[in-house]
Amino acid sequence: MTGAASTGLAQPLPERVRAQLAQAGSATVANMLLRHGLRNVIMNGVRPLAAGQQPLVGPAYTLRFIPAREDLDTLATYASSENLHRRAMEECPPGAVLVIDAFGCTTAASMGDMMAARLKQRGVSGVVTDGGYRDSAAIRETGLPCYQRDNAPRATPVALHPVALDEPVGCGGVAVYPGDVVLGDSDGVVVVPRELVADVAAEAADAAAYEEFAALEIRRGRSLFGLFPATPESRQEYDTWVAAGRPGRE
Repeated sequence: MTGAASTGLAQPLPERVRAQLAQAGSATVANMLLRHGLRNVIMNGVRPLAAGQQPLVGPAYTLRFIPAREDLDTLATYASSENLHRRAMEECPPGAVLVIDAFGCTTAASMGDMMAARLKQRGVSGVVTDGGYRDSAAIRETGLPCYQRDNAPRATPVALHPVALDEPVGCGGVAVYPGDVVLGDSDGVVVVPRELVADVAAEAADAAAYEEFAALEIRRGRSLFGLFPATPESRQEYDTWVAAGRPGRE
């Protein structure tokens, strides 16, 4: 494909689902996906560009690179308005997450600060790559949540050739299909199949709320046994705690 919107992106992610995922966090969401039989959902070696950046949530829009070749990848061809790398910055939908499959390559940049600034201005939720970025300090200043494997200061055409937009890719060892929902935070980046996202978000929100109760009990000196993981009895205690207005919340 060359940039046409996929059916996965046709429907925006409901704000309630977005909020539930962000609040629950990637680790809890990954646990909920395990209940659905999905194990390979956390990207390997991909971490936040900036400490303390906002959580990243949104449907995936994808860009795929292959290794560059000298006769095809020059500064002149890179400057073309038909260059798929540059087109991705103009065609990634607002609210989406640009997922860049760089096949783990950090020899050259998957993105620089001007591209990050453009995505931020267009309302894109953020960027994830299993490669790396150049101009990292300037990207941080844009406020765009970004995740990478490592810094990659060399110009993109040195090692990367863009070949596809909005197609299935692999990023950090995880399959990402256009429209899958991507959640990134300080723990990492998790990918949720679009057809499961509403159920997983609700389950994760419930699990995160129970963990708040369990953490309060642990601070009071209670053992993990019979508390975490939850048992029918501890869930009943939790329901009573919720009904009482969650006493002891800090």
